[in-house]
Amino acid sequence: MDMGNKVLVSVRDQRMMILKEGLPVKSYPVSTSKFGLGDRPGSMYTPLGTMRIARKIGEGAPSGAVFKSRRRTGEILRPNSPGRDPIVSRIIWLKGMEHKNRNAYRRYIYIHGTPEERTIGRPASYGCIRMRSRDIIDLYRRVGVGAEVKVIRGPLYRIPPVVPGDGYAERQPGRVLGGFRAGPSI
Repeated sequence: MDMGNKVLVSVRDQRMMILKEGLPVKSYPVSTSKFGLGDRPGSMYTPLGTMRIARKIGEGAPSGAVFKSRRRTGEILRPNSPGRDPIVSRIIWLKGMEHKNRNAYRRYIYIHGTPEERTIGRPASYGCIRMRSRDIIDLYRRVGVGAEVKVIRGPLYRIPPVVPGDGYAERQPGRVLGGFRAGPSI
């Protein structure tokens, strides 16, 4: 179980940040739902709130490998290939931890690669969190099953890494990362 890494996704910024032991490590552009936010079964909304990584699928698959029903098809697509919009490269399957996102796992809410890379940075998905292939491959190797993923409406704050005991988080109570407490005590 990965308890040292947390992933924060800002719908407003269309960005994701990885925190390791409470410190910002890496950020990526993403794409959330073009239909809005929520968790209604049958909807194409991106759920808000705290979730956990339930499964990781695609270890060792080449960049652009197409998945259907979580299985590789053998096809490989280049970024921005014309035509349909399949899931590619890696799948990180999320499980909701709150009432407001309890259907995420049954709705097959993933963080996954997309060949539609030109849409990254704006809402364009059908409920999942889309990433460029190179970014989902990088995220996949950095986080494990059990890591917390929090999707928020608001912005990611551009704060410097917090040095334990420097008092930064205490001096910036309104600038804590999307509900995650800055510093190693997250």
